[in-house]
Amino acid sequence: MPGASSSAVEWFTRLEPAVRARDAHPRADDPRLGEIIESWNGDAAALQPGRAVLVGFPQDAGVRRNRGRVGSAAAPREIRQWLDVLTPWDGEHNADLSLLPPLDVGDVRIEGSLEETQEVLGTIVGGILDRDAVPVVLGGGHETAFGHYLGYVAAGRRVGIVNIDAHLDVRPLVGDRGHSGSPFRQALEHPGDPLPGPHYVCLGAQPHAVSRPHLLYAQQHGCVVRWCSEVWNRLDEVFAAECTRLARDGCRVYLSIDADAVRAADVPGVSAPNAVGLSGLEVVGFALLAGKTPEVTSFELVEINPRHDRDSLSARWAALVVWNFLVGLALRPGRRLASAQG
Repeated sequence: MPGASSSAVEWFTRLEPAVRARDAHPRADDPRLGEIIESWNGDAAALQPGRAVLVGFPQDAGVRRNRGRVGSAAAPREIRQWLDVLTPWDGEHNADLSLLPPLDVGDVRIEGSLEETQEVLGTIVGGILDRDAVPVVLGGGHETAFGHYLGYVAAGRRVGIVNIDAHLDVRPLVGDRGHSGSPFRQALEHPGDPLPGPHYVCLGAQPHAVSRPHLLYAQQHGCVVRWCSEVWNRLDEVFAAECTRLARDGCRVYLSIDADAVRAADVPGVSAPNAVGLSGLEVVGFALLAGKTPEVTSFELVEINPRHDRDSLSARWAALVVWNFLVGLALRPGRRLASAQG
């Protein structure tokens, strides 16, 4: 129901404050993002149009149900740790994030069933969308995505989903329960607000990771599947074309990046390591474009698994992806985040 998610007072109680390690000895000549990110106190006025709003979803029960490697529940805290030490200014593009600092509402409190936590995430995302702010969701396993979709249902907004992923994530439910491999099937089969098939796009799918039944399911529903070989070194171009198509159909775009779309040489700490795939550098650059794209109204990064990471390389990469999305958002036309010259 449109507007049903708009009570910030109600969903503030379902969040835990983000835990972040702030530098005890900040330097005036070298500020860091953690110094300017604002922690939310429940005031709805802080949810300003166009403002990035960080939401953690420390949940990997869906990965366990999908018989994957658990550990991604620890990712939101780990990603924040490395995001906080990045600079709030991008000298290459002259963008100053401190002019409208990201707001961090904290983490969804993980209590009850997976389905209950997904409903809570949907309420929170819907509330942020109601204010025309931009949810930036830190998963968690890819079960995050169905909760994220529920936010668009709650806000009554027409949406197209672009998923950067080695898998299609349209697996059948297990015992009538969703999991990390089923979120987009659940969106396509939502009983009240099903996602139209052509509004689901998977970019970077790997032939060795996609079964025939899953591909046929996607094709039968009219979903768009572009293989890794089709988007290699042209992810920006393909994404821009899909955003244009979805916008013509009256859709906002929700972007989901699954870290297992990237080769393990660059991002080893994921639930399902990928021997081949997109390059980490390409996806980092792509995140900047996504942030700049006006059709993109929400973003998520999922499946970072600190338990299987090496030297925090994957969490550091994830922080760079988020940072580049924030910089791109700062550079959107009409937004007041681009810093003055000089």
